[in-house]
Amino acid sequence: MNDPEDLDALVSELNAEVPRAPAAAGDDAQTARLRSWLEHVVERNASELLLVAGAPPAMRIDGAIAALHEGPLGSEEIADAVVPALPPHARTAFREIGIADGSFRVPGLGRFRINLHHERGRAAAAIRRLPSAVPRFASLGLPAGVEALTRLPRGLVLVGGPTGSGKTTTLAALVNEINLRDAKHIITIEDPIEYEHQHRRCLVEQVEIGVDAPDFPTALRAALRQAPDVIVVGEMRDPETMQIAVAAGETGHLVFSSLHTTDVATTVARIADAFPLERQNTIRQELAMALAAVLTQTLMPRLPTSGGGVIPAAELLMVGYGARQHVRKNALHHLHQEITITRKQGSFTLEESLTDLVQRGLVDRKDALTRAVHPEELERLLS
Repeated sequence: MNDPEDLDALVSELNAEVPRAPAAAGDDAQTARLRSWLEHVVERNASELLLVAGAPPAMRIDGAIAALHEGPLGSEEIADAVVPALPPHARTAFREIGIADGSFRVPGLGRFRINLHHERGRAAAAIRRLPSAVPRFASLGLPAGVEALTRLPRGLVLVGGPTGSGKTTTLAALVNEINLRDAKHIITIEDPIEYEHQHRRCLVEQVEIGVDAPDFPTALRAALRQAPDVIVVGEMRDPETMQIAVAAGETGHLVFSSLHTTDVATTVARIADAFPLERQNTIRQELAMALAAVLTQTLMPRLPTSGGGVIPAAELLMVGYGARQHVRKNALHHLHQEITITRKQGSFTLEESLTDLVQRGLVDRKDALTRAVHPEELERLLS
């Protein structure tokens, strides 16, 4: 492994804003090796670089894994190549707990997000390519009604979905729409920052955990003292963050956040379930008042005839009086019915979204049925 002082110098070089020439013979060999792998990622338009001991470096291209033409990697090879690219706080985390997340920039190639971890006692890494520009909402393929979330005056908006379902991209696109249209103060809190927003009509501050603040609760409490109109909490991982976010949504801020969940009911349930049993009823009362909308999404494979790739299917509940009562009483199984009742307010079910994708020839009917939470409802809509 390299000396820590050498690592600091290498990270500064990787994170430099000024473009430089590709690594020369005198540069650190392991840093040059990481750059070489990432050049393949960019050339092949891959989304990820995967480094696992005992296997060659691999890329994810359109969802499929493709190995590079190299021999199997050793654990130390992976650590030596990746640790120099980690920001200082992430290197410390890797030394202390064996897991680290961070983002870094490679001049000429762009920005990347690293997750360095261990498997079977050996170093492994997943390095995701980060987009160079924030997408416009219209480019995502989400139902048009989702854009209405950017026009909410206040409240908590939860975005749920499994890992890799595009939640971060959706949040970035929604923030971008506000940024392009309104004159507001936006603060995002992320770990790490994935999309870099420019100041358009809004003033956008982006706080990175580990770099600008030690943790989400500290960053969120500080953000509330800065009088923002919109707050984005990249992910709510702990009860303290959840409680502060709920309170902020209840007291006049528009708060967006994401959770790893599958449908509207489980997204709402995840908040209260994170607290001790004796506090859950109080949190439900507060959540019922703060909640403005719940969006969940999943990525569907597009038919080759429609261009291939993926497209999101989604479900949206615009929270009204009925939904608030169900949240208070913990009768979350009734929220699906509330989506139907509040259709005029913009709500729609996952099955309605899937039906639209199938009827437009974008998604296979069988694929849609496997993703539906209520397949019998989808069968009825498609008949």
